[in-house]
Order: sequence, then structure tokens, then C-alpha cells
Amino acid sequence: MNSRPEGTDFVVLTGFLGSGKTTLLRDFLSGPDAADTAVMVNEAGEIGLDGVILNEGGGDTPIAMLSNGCICCQAGSDLAYTIDRLIATERPGATGPLRRIVLETSGLSKPGPVLRQLGGLAEHRLRASVLATYDATRGPETAAFEEAAAQWAAAHRIVVTKTDAVPPAALVRAKDEIASINPLAEIVALTDRKSAVAAAFAPLAGVAPMPVPPELAVQAHARIAVRLARPTGVLAYDDLATWLDNLAGALGERLLRLKGLVRVQESERPLLVQSVGTLFSPPRPFGTPDATPPLFLVIIARDLEPAELEIVPPPGLFALSSSARETYALPKRLVAH
Repeated sequence: MNSRPEGTDFVVLTGFLGSGKTTLLRDFLSGPDAADTAVMVNEAGEIGLDGVILNEGGGDTPIAMLSNGCICCQAGSDLAYTIDRLIATERPGATGPLRRIVLETSGLSKPGPVLRQLGGLAEHRLRASVLATYDATRGPETAAFEEAAAQWAAAHRIVVTKTDAVPPAALVRAKDEIASINPLAEIVALTDRKSAVAAAFAPLAGVAPMPVPPELAVQAHARIAVRLARPTGVLAYDDLATWLDNLAGALGERLLRLKGLVRVQESERPLLVQSVGTLFSPPRPFGTPDATPPLFLVIIARDLEPAELEIVPPPGLFALSSSARETYALPKRLVAH
């Protein structure tokens, strides 16, 4: 196996139709930072592949070797199998094991169902993240589409594209629009193309997790709700796990993103809890035992009724905001992964 000891980054590159995600990926692949990258695309010809198609061992996954040593394949229906083949494929002249796998989804795909297919790949220790594109020239227009809003809401990082086609004021509005839909995402809104591409695909590892809840903006999207839930005390871990499981069961695919800090009786340190869709990362301790960070969960969901979160059992674990806005004497923006 070609697995990296510390794991491989798995990036779901998503974005609405015509938002520039294929161009962003092509620009990244043309640079030196793309070494040891595997790419999965919907149609192999979309990024102008060089080299020959390989079918090693009689497998049914067509894999192309790119001129810079990267590899590419057409995304198959069995995502886990295709990823496993990419990791196992020998790459003559490679500088090392795969650093990352980038899956470019279709313009109408939602990230949650994609990430749920990774459950059987624990041995590869993939570090999954969602990278979304936001078209600066037609962002508010695109936001009316459920698929686009779901892509942004699930993203860890959102890249504003076509920044050279809008005035500075429009770029500011674009960042505000993104923050109103997903206050947890890191926003890349740079006018220098080379810097934007580098920032888009920079590793998420090593960036400090969210230490404080963001300032929630007035709800700007008719169907995407951002809610703040504060724990009412130190919780039993089983109660927290049950509440999260019931939340995922109640909302299903309407749950787009969740992140925050919660104290449990079984840990001296708060737990960092997060999910994309209903795929939850294992909770992990945050900070030091004597630290007293704010405790909260930020929940981003689609078509959320006002009382739905209040009735998730066990009752009484969280005090939920009655509206999408709460005011804090805190920075408006933060880097959150």
C-alpha cells in the first residue's frame, strides 16, 4: 500500500455549475505544489489529461498518469473502491506516497452523501475536507439553488472565483454572503490568481481549530439556517453521543455542517465536535485542562423548523438560540477547520 503514515488529504472539490472549479483544479495541477496528487473527475477529459490510460491487473478503473507525476481517474460509482485503487497504484518516478486525493464533483452534487461513502477506508486514515467555489459574478443569483447553498454550507474552505471580473465592493459583498451561509468556513478571496490557487489547496492540518463561536449574521438565505446551541452544563459523553445521533437521524441530509466545543464528564478538556452532513469526525480533546473556552455548537441545516432542535432527545442538554443572530464581543471572522 502507498498510504502515508500520517494519512492522505481527501479534498471534495465542489461548486455550482460554471463557478470555476475545473479551472481552479487545472491551475493547481499545473504548479509544483500538486506533486503526489491523485485526481478523481466526472469526465476524465475535463482537465486535459496527458499520458496513457492504464488498466493494471485487469481492473475496471481507468487511471491516467499525468506529466507531472500525478495520477487521475474517472470517478466510479464505487467511490471507496476507486480511492483504494488510487492509493495502491504504483507511480514510476514519484517523489513519495500520495499527499492528497482531489475529487471534483458535478455542479449539482452535495458533499454529505459523498463523504458518507468513506466509512470503509479507515485503514488509509484519510483527512477529509470540502473545498467549494463561489462565483463572484453571480453568487447571490446562484444562492437561490438548493445545491449551491448546500455546497457552501458544508465547506471547510470557500474560494471566491472570477475576482478579476468584479469591483472591490462586490468582493466584500461576496465574503459577507458566504459568512452568512457558513460562518465556519475559511474564505479565500484573493485577486492574485497564483496566491488564490495556492491558498485553496493548502493543507488544513496545523491550523488552530475554532476557539470561539462566530458572530452569527442575520439569516440571509431563505432555506439555510445557522443556529447556536450552548450546553447547559457538563454532559455525560453517552448523552452527547445520543443527542448527536438523534440530531443526525431527525435532520438527515438537511444537516449540512456542525462544529463546536462541549465539556463531558469523561474528559478533562473540552471535546471538539464536528461533522459534514451526517458524517461525524471522532470527537477529540481541545486545549488544556485548565482552559475555559466558550462552549457551543454551531449547526447549519436546510429547511429547519423553529422547534426541531428543541425536541431532539435527550432533552435539556442545550440552550438553543431563538433566532439566527446573537451578538458577541468577538472577532467577526475566524479560521475554522
